[in-house]
Amino acid sequence: MSVAPSASAGLQNKSSTTSSHAVEMRVRYQGNLRCKAQHRPSKTNLTTDAPVDNHGLGESFSPTDLVAAALASCMLTIMGICAKKLDVSLAGTKSTVFKEMTATPPRRIAKISIHFMLPDVAAEHRAALERAAHACPVKLSLHPDVAQEVVFGWGEA
Repeated sequence: MSVAPSASAGLQNKSSTTSSHAVEMRVRYQGNLRCKAQHRPSKTNLTTDAPVDNHGLGESFSPTDLVAAALASCMLTIMGICAKKLDVSLAGTKSTVFKEMTATPPRRIAKISIHFMLPDVAAEHRAALERAAHACPVKLSLHPDVAQEVVFGWGEA
């Protein structure tokens, strides 16, 4: 069942936090524990699949995988904004992300570990870039019970 535009507008109007910064996305359940999400402004689509350990096929990112990937990409993006202001390059930066789920119910993300492999940036800029990463909106939005381990490997890119 799709949501009519007027129903979407009603949803938006009921939120006290909705502003001109709101982004619309639409998610449709495809069946077999798979969803298709669309980012409305760009019309970009992605598919999620339940992981094998939770009755799914594991053929795509799970929703919780996307949370972990979102944290890493958000941190990199905010670091990129800071790097631009500092006139330094983070080109070639990579990250490895691990997401661990709780072993006992309720099922939730227990820990996200990120290892950034960054170019050898001057020491005087590193603290500002690390502070920027830790101030990313995704990090600030995660529940405090989600452990976050972040390693900045300067000179590893």
